[in-house]
Amino acid sequence: MSHSSRRPRPAKAVAGAAQPFPTTTVILIIGIVAILAILAIAVFNTIQDRTIATAPIEGVKIYPGLDRSHVDGVVAYEQTPPVGGPHNAVWQNCGVYDQPIIKEHGVHSLEHGAVWITYRSDLPADQVEILRSQVRGNAYALLSPYPDLPSAVVASAWGVQLTLDSAGDPRLNTFLRKYMQGPQTPELGATCAQGTGAPIQR
Repeated sequence: MSHSSRRPRPAKAVAGAAQPFPTTTVILIIGIVAILAILAIAVFNTIQDRTIATAPIEGVKIYPGLDRSHVDGVVAYEQTPPVGGPHNAVWQNCGVYDQPIIKEHGVHSLEHGAVWITYRSDLPADQVEILRSQVRGNAYALLSPYPDLPSAVVASAWGVQLTLDSAGDPRLNTFLRKYMQGPQTPELGATCAQGTGAPIQR
């Protein structure tokens, strides 16, 4: 038999050559990495929330021992805007308002854990939009203009208040995170809907 008629033998596998990585192993590794990333984010957020909850916010004033009785008519509050005290039996529905609301209804919302952000009527439109973006989507945030406000923006929760010169002050977001349904809330879990008022945005 001639050499030319011989069939070539299959090449032997080279020792140590890279083998294809099993697909299931790749998927498993990706899954583990994703789970670890989610856990790391959750731990970070928990630590951040605890830091916000315990760390004081510069400029916040505290008013303890406020009356929580239900009354009819107008109440003469000591703070502008009020941070608590006697209030109407009906609360203000949370959301964005472009007109002043009745303060006795707003105070009742504070009792339910809302943060009430108020601003001067002459606040520039871009500043108002910043405030609206902070409130939209938050079930316990309330925004409205307020006459004779002592500063450009004031954030109030039950028994606590922060005055601000600008809507872009980062303390506003911290105030929202700390005091919406925060530890100062007298009626934690009570709704901020099904009350009075029709917000233009929620």
